[in-house]
Amino acid sequence: MAKPVKPASPVNPGAKALNVLVIKLSALGDFVLALGAMKAVREMHPKARITLLTTPFFKEFAELCPYVDAVETDGRPDGMKATAALITRIRKAKYDIIYDFQTSGRTKNYFTALSKTGKAPLWSGHHEKAAFFHDNGERGTMHSIDRLAEQLEVAGVAPGGRWLGNTAPKPDLSWVRPKLRDAPRLQPAYFSIEEPYMLLIPGASAHREAKRWPVENYAELAKRVADAGVTPVIIGGKAEGPLAHEIVRKEPRTKSLTTRTDLFQIVGLAEKALFVVGNDTGPMHMAAIAGAPGVALFALTESNPDHAAPRGDKTIIINSAPTLAELSVDDVWQSVRALGVLPS
Repeated sequence: MAKPVKPASPVNPGAKALNVLVIKLSALGDFVLALGAMKAVREMHPKARITLLTTPFFKEFAELCPYVDAVETDGRPDGMKATAALITRIRKAKYDIIYDFQTSGRTKNYFTALSKTGKAPLWSGHHEKAAFFHDNGERGTMHSIDRLAEQLEVAGVAPGGRWLGNTAPKPDLSWVRPKLRDAPRLQPAYFSIEEPYMLLIPGASAHREAKRWPVENYAELAKRVADAGVTPVIIGGKAEGPLAHEIVRKEPRTKSLTTRTDLFQIVGLAEKALFVVGNDTGPMHMAAIAGAPGVALFALTESNPDHAAPRGDKTIIINSAPTLAELSVDDVWQSVRALGVLPS
């Protein structure tokens, strides 16, 4: 009796791939942390047309990103009809390989739907039937950069088959300024800001109050910064408007840019900022990746820096209090001074 033929292990098409899909939907911090993995995919498939499936929020930013060639923004379709249309479009595209960097229940369902009729696509993600299944029970507690690096290893995207030591593909935002030809809107002067200045990022999830350092503490920190001859500049969205208003009321030397900066401008401002102080939130990750020295504030009961800390080369992480309400201004100021960037 003939022995059953063992199915061949899946092989990444590498440079032969001509059509590749990357899925990354949100949130801002997770999206920018995935840029290193996207770059690795670009290098793995140099001849491919790489499509990014994401959400409308990232459209403008992603369209200039050098790691993708096309952007589709219906990654979170509204309703069964729209979902069916998305699945049909992906199936018809016949991608050589699909990288699911979101690895959520939603995107696992996409793979399930794609597999119901015909051959399953070559898929990298967290689905047990995927060709490149990232089967690590600890993946939920890994830092995003390390988790994506390991997922890439499973898919055969790594030098020598592995990312060794601290060589996981790091996100890079150095392409922003050249892509926009160092446009005036990237300059501090565009906002009537003179150097030296620093960035305050007081926002975070509105429903997780423990992740927000109290507004009065930010105001006191702004006073100390201004007294040191540095202009405090607040960045954030509409939700941070009331926080910014209160900080400026208490320390009028502070400048608020809430609702006025897009993602490109956050990068531009961070690149020239003396330093940045902020909560565990997306713009803090962007500032750190852009190279700004910084102090990131984490609450012990809310976030583990080992899983979610900004990975800037000059970032100090404070994670010493159960909630940020219990973190003193003196503690943060001591860390700011430790950065060694304040004018003497």
